[in-house]
Amino acid sequence: MNSGNDKVIVKDYFNATGFDRWQRIYGNGKVSKVQQDIRNGHQQTIDTVLGWLKDSGDLAGRSVCDAGCGVGSLSIPLAQAGARVYASDISEKMVTEAHQRAKNTLGQRDNPTFSVQDLEALSGRYHTVICLDVLIHYPEAQAVEMLAQLANLAESRLIVSFAPKTFWLSILKKIGEFFPGPSKTTRAYQHRETEIRAILERCGFAVERAGMVATRFYFTRILAASRP
Repeated sequence: MNSGNDKVIVKDYFNATGFDRWQRIYGNGKVSKVQQDIRNGHQQTIDTVLGWLKDSGDLAGRSVCDAGCGVGSLSIPLAQAGARVYASDISEKMVTEAHQRAKNTLGQRDNPTFSVQDLEALSGRYHTVICLDVLIHYPEAQAVEMLAQLANLAESRLIVSFAPKTFWLSILKKIGEFFPGPSKTTRAYQHRETEIRAILERCGFAVERAGMVATRFYFTRILAASRP
C-alpha cells in the first residue's frame, strides 16, 4: 500500500474511532487494563522528553515545534515551562481537543499555537522539533521523508520516537493481530534504530541521547539529536 493511502488511513482513523480511543487513553478517566498500560507508557515518554529538555537548561523562551501533537500531552507542559510552542496534528479532532485542554489548563493564552497540518506540509524554523509516537503509523519510505522534513525545520535539536524493530516485538505484534477489539489500533510499523540514526546523520544531526520506554503493551525508542 502506498504512502498516500497510509496518510489517509491515519487521518480518517484519528478523526473517528481512533480519536475516541486515544482521547480516553490520554485523559484521566477509567480505561481497560491494556489502555491503562499504554497510558502509563505514553506518559513515561512525555516525562522522559520533558526531563531531557529541562536538563539542557535552555527551554524557556525557545521555539518548539510539536509535530503530531495529539491532544497536547507534550505541548501543554512545554508551554508551562516557558517554551514558545507551535503544535500541529493531521487530525482536526485531536487539535480541537488539544486546544480545549490547553485552554482549561493555561487559560486564555496564545501559547501553544495549534494548527491542523500534515507533517510534511509544515514550514518555518524552530530551535527544537519534536515528533513522538508518529512514525509508528508509517512505513520506512515515508518515515525517511518525514525525518528529512523535520530536520529541515530544526535549527538546533530534533527529538523523535519510534517503535524499534526487534525479533521479540515483531512476535508480539503478530500475536496482537489475532486479538482484534477495542484496544486495537491502526497498523503499527517498526523501524530499525540503525536506519533512523543513519537518516539523522545524513540530515546533519548527531544523536546525543537515547532512551527506551517499555511497558507490557507500549514500546518506544527515543532519540535526541542535535546539529554539531
